[in-house]
Amino acid sequence: MNNDILRHSSEDKSDYFVKMHLTEEVTPQDPDRAQPNGTSEIVRRSARNSLTPKRLRYNDITTNPRGTKRIKDERKASDSDPKENEQIGLSEYELERLENIRQNQAFLTSLNLPQVAEMLKPKKPTQLGLKREKVVKEVLPARKSLRLQHKDVESTDVANLPAELKEEQVVRSLKGPVPMCPVNLEEDSPLPETLLHLWTEEPVKCERKKTVDLKMYKESLQRMRINEDRVVKVVKDRIFSAAFHPCASSLLMAAGDKWGRVGVWNLDAGWGDNGVLLFEPHTRPITCMTFSRSRPSTLITTSYDGAARAGDIERAVFEEVYRSDEGLKGFDFLSHDFTTLLIGDAGGDVAIVDTRTPGISHESLHTLDPKTLRSVHVHPMQKQYFVVTDSSGAHIYDVRNLNKKSSKPVSTLNGHSRSVSYAYFSPDTGNRVLTTCMDDKLRVFDTSQLVSSAPLMTTIRHSTHTGRWLSKLQAVWDPRQEDCFVVGSLERPRRVKVFHESGQLAHVFESPDYLTTVCSITAFHPSNGALLGGNASGRLHVFT
Repeated sequence: MNNDILRHSSEDKSDYFVKMHLTEEVTPQDPDRAQPNGTSEIVRRSARNSLTPKRLRYNDITTNPRGTKRIKDERKASDSDPKENEQIGLSEYELERLENIRQNQAFLTSLNLPQVAEMLKPKKPTQLGLKREKVVKEVLPARKSLRLQHKDVESTDVANLPAELKEEQVVRSLKGPVPMCPVNLEEDSPLPETLLHLWTEEPVKCERKKTVDLKMYKESLQRMRINEDRVVKVVKDRIFSAAFHPCASSLLMAAGDKWGRVGVWNLDAGWGDNGVLLFEPHTRPITCMTFSRSRPSTLITTSYDGAARAGDIERAVFEEVYRSDEGLKGFDFLSHDFTTLLIGDAGGDVAIVDTRTPGISHESLHTLDPKTLRSVHVHPMQKQYFVVTDSSGAHIYDVRNLNKKSSKPVSTLNGHSRSVSYAYFSPDTGNRVLTTCMDDKLRVFDTSQLVSSAPLMTTIRHSTHTGRWLSKLQAVWDPRQEDCFVVGSLERPRRVKVFHESGQLAHVFESPDYLTTVCSITAFHPSNGALLGGNASGRLHVFT
């Protein structure tokens, strides 16, 4: 019985607490719905529509260093700066991060990095000289399959080939004399008078010192500079040869390109395109060019088209002095009066040509041992000796001992493992021979005594692999310095190097703004302190 009483009392208590809880939560006192007797109407509400406490958002809460939370005063934030309004609700860490970003941006702005980067950016090659021609590309019809059209295959007609494929089918050589008419001037325009006076100027004869001070020579090279006016496009295509006129009053240069054009450039002239006149005496690459010392008004050129021409400024004509069925590789003057030429061709023959003799034939033709001749150069003092290069090496011959079918060299320059591109005697005495070989080496031989095997003096490691799009590097002596020579370089940044015959690097010509390409063809002025370099786009770079 006692258990039943306890059980009923516990159930009554639980029911009582549940009723009280429901009365407090579901039947609140609503003064708007009061009854006439003063009591409020009991309104039953669903828990789904019950009022929920206001929740604080994360953006409205910030944490102080001690870890307690506080709520931003929205009223003060509404009157503050808009940038501060954006930062309302951010934690202290985020505010500190934004402040660091702002300080870093202010520091980078103070460094003026965009302006500095623009200053350090290398300048593009100047557009002085010949203007680039606008070429309208021919739009060819869309190619369609003849098989799908059920048509027979048609034979290809050369006349229907596009212009790009017809470029190789050019005239092999121009016959007879070619008028000296600049193609970049109006038709029938006369040559400038100042060019006539400059081209016919006699060269200055300067006595050379017996002893050469190498230190003073290096100092003179260090004073030579290049600027924007010293980079000019002289010809339209890749330069194969270049030369200085021997006049001393001004710098007059000539360059020959891939398609037989000759560009003449005077540094301070205003005629033509920035002092450039362009002629077309040949149709194939001009392999060699030199101004005659006896007649400075004459420019001798040889070309792969098999013709050798003498450009006479006084007569305004490129006279043909020799013609061969083989492409001509190079030439040099065989006599002290510069009237007899020694010309080498691609078949391994050398021809002796007298420019005073009428006609375009040779005085004598001689076959050498090599089948592929690269270059030819005559001894400056003993004109009977000359050096030729071929696919196996370099050899020195005596004109007096040449035969028509086979000739033996008097001296051989051994040590080359690949084809030799060029070989030159030293300008004054001829006691040294400088060779440029495709085995990435420059060599200097002692030829003071012509023995069967010339002793090797110096070997210089120098990359010569120019590829098919660049002219071969050509190391040449400085005519003002017996024991120093200049050569282009494939290294970056682009440069031109001057070496002593001992292998010592005398000087490096560099300019990140104006010397940005490989100058394969280089030459020093015979009397003035000037250096030119020709690149594959037809531009000459001049250091003065």
